Amino acid sequence: MNLVQILLPLFDNVGRRIARRKFDAVRCELTERFGGLTAYPRAPAEGWWRTPHRTQRDDIVVVEIMVARVDAAWWRRYRALLERRFRQQHIVIRSQSMRQL
Repeated sequence: MNLVQILLPLFDNVGRRIARRKFDAVRCELTERFGGLTAYPRAPAEGWWRTPHRTQRDDIVVVEIMVARVDAAWWRRYRALLERRFRQQHIVIRSQSMRQL
């Protein structure tokens, strides 16, 4: 079993709040494809990263999906779609092997 996590920003690159309907679309798409997901929208996490000139910060929502097999090509295409939809240079999608207890 694998846990796939998507880190979605609450604000675009110019500081505009991202519309709720975009998060709803992700929920619908992934629930349809994988049968369910877990999202943490009420307690946004903070993402921090360093660029050459400053440290930047994002408020993010974490979306998790459990899958038997990770289809890396599908996830790369989905990440590209999310980067366009959320107006981001990079969206992090990561996976890790897990076992259900």
